[in-house]
Amino acid sequence: MESIDFDVLNTALSWHEQGHHVLLGTVTHTWGSAPRPVGSMMAIRGDGHVRGSVSGGCVEDDLIRRIQAGELQETSPFELKYGLTADEAHRFGLPCGGTLELLMEPLSAASRIAELLAAVRQGLRVTRTLDLDTGAATLSTDSNAHQTRVQDRQLIAPFGPRYRLIIIGAAQMSRYVAQFALALDYQVIVCDPREEYLKEWDIAGVELSKEMPDDLLLRLQLDANSAVVTLTHDPKLDDMALIEALKSPAFYIGAIGSRTNNIKRRERLALFDISSAEIDKLHGPVGLFLGARTPPEIAIAVLAEMTAIRNGVSISQTHAARTDPLPGSGTEGGGSCMVGEFTK
Repeated sequence: MESIDFDVLNTALSWHEQGHHVLLGTVTHTWGSAPRPVGSMMAIRGDGHVRGSVSGGCVEDDLIRRIQAGELQETSPFELKYGLTADEAHRFGLPCGGTLELLMEPLSAASRIAELLAAVRQGLRVTRTLDLDTGAATLSTDSNAHQTRVQDRQLIAPFGPRYRLIIIGAAQMSRYVAQFALALDYQVIVCDPREEYLKEWDIAGVELSKEMPDDLLLRLQLDANSAVVTLTHDPKLDDMALIEALKSPAFYIGAIGSRTNNIKRRERLALFDISSAEIDKLHGPVGLFLGARTPPEIAIAVLAEMTAIRNGVSISQTHAARTDPLPGSGTEGGGSCMVGEFTK
């Protein structure tokens, strides 16, 4: 489940439980250019408060106007279309030729949003099927649905667990990576068996683990919604995590270090029961090349690369960047200062 979806559903459920009239809007079809893809969601309550987005803002403005005027009071799901004409597309801020179709669902107990969220929090993949005639929803964990669609008078929408990031090491760099990952709604777990580092951790919303990295990853049973980044500079810790992570279906695995250290790391990993194809999954030096020099900039580079991989964007490994250490980086002579480590 995308972070915005989780936020929209949580908010919609809270409003409904407070007694508000709430409509859950889902983009079900687009033609031409459209600002938001199929499956995008928003919630709007009876007084016009909105959470989420289905367009650049103008469609939301129209829905707010209409619901505050006493419209959109239906008790069964209904469909709305925007951008049918060039004038309407312009009025609603849609790109040239863009048209979108929304399914508006009045929330009720039959919507089963609370059960859906509970299942997703447990790490389950759930398909929610909404009957457009009755407004009743059913939940299934054995469906092969991969994309939101309307079929046979039913809205079929798949939801998956939140993405999670396991950070190995609790030093300064980890703090910035964790903060940015939290902003992207990752479940963040920081692992460091060195107590002197964990005792200084004070960022809320992060799960801390004193386990050895390999033990933690085995316990967590990494899946395709998992990412692992090793940031300790200590092969005894980083390599232990990488050995387990590279054998897993994790969508992103990255390791801090210079080009030279990355080559040595790959040579060490090849000594274990890891195939060359598995070692090739490693992103190291970690992060997109942004010319990053400070810990916050480097953290942005890490999360930028992770986001690109998560979104299926191809990352070129042949950046037009210098391969020698940056002046003053502290990496001359084989040091391991963070600055300059991400030169690719």
